[in-house]
Amino acid sequence: MAVTISDLPDLSSDYSLHDDNITYFNENGHVLLRAVCSSTEIAPYREAIVNAVKNHNHEARPIEQRDTYGKAFLQTMNLWTVDEKVKRFTLASRFAKIAASLMGVESVRLYHDQALFKEAGGGHTPWHQDFFYWPLDTSKTVTLWMPLVDATSDMGTLKFASGSHKAGYLGPLEISDASEQFFDELVKMMGFPLFESGNMKAGDVSFHAGTTLHNAPANKSTRNREVMTIIYFADGTKIAEPDNPYRTADLKTWLPGLKPGDLAASELNPLIR
Repeated sequence: MAVTISDLPDLSSDYSLHDDNITYFNENGHVLLRAVCSSTEIAPYREAIVNAVKNHNHEARPIEQRDTYGKAFLQTMNLWTVDEKVKRFTLASRFAKIAASLMGVESVRLYHDQALFKEAGGGHTPWHQDFFYWPLDTSKTVTLWMPLVDATSDMGTLKFASGSHKAGYLGPLEISDASEQFFDELVKMMGFPLFESGNMKAGDVSFHAGTTLHNAPANKSTRNREVMTIIYFADGTKIAEPDNPYRTADLKTWLPGLKPGDLAASELNPLIR
């Protein structure tokens, strides 16, 4: 029987975030939190998200016919706007409160959600900074990255260049072979320590800042790596002047009707407390 709205667990209770978690995040630009959702909580949400991806992701090409970006994952964005069950997950206050605490702000707004399913045999995700894509005039951004299934390291969990967020915006490079080469050399040159997330249980969460360099290896397993992500930014953020085509496209898509200098607060960017 398919999961219904009434089957979905309430995700408004607080997660026990410790000061050490916040300190670690500020120092390294990422933090791994265990059991943000319990196994019983994540199971019905996984079903809802997987079904939404099936209904709204239209990639039909075989992996070998795609470029590096396309091989890295099946990407399905803003599912919260088309599925009421996913909306309950994306707008959950438990997650938003963690994001706000990590960034040291009172409240956050949603930028967008996206399911990132790395298929069995899917390729690596090159080094990149998420912030490259976002026309936001703030350093207060953070991404939640949660596996919906138990994910082993050979399925492609995240790797971070710890402390790289402190270097700020490092260059106009989209996720590509070029970003992999450029940032791999930069990571070695600047001596950033590497942190590998390793095995993660369904419901564990990795949070990382928008300027933290990260990548993920290929999925060498026979199972799909099903992950849901949510991007947050501090309430009160203004829109920056886009300086690359991707930020121009993001402004139109995720901040509709707004322009540089406006508060980043469109109908697609609800305040989450």
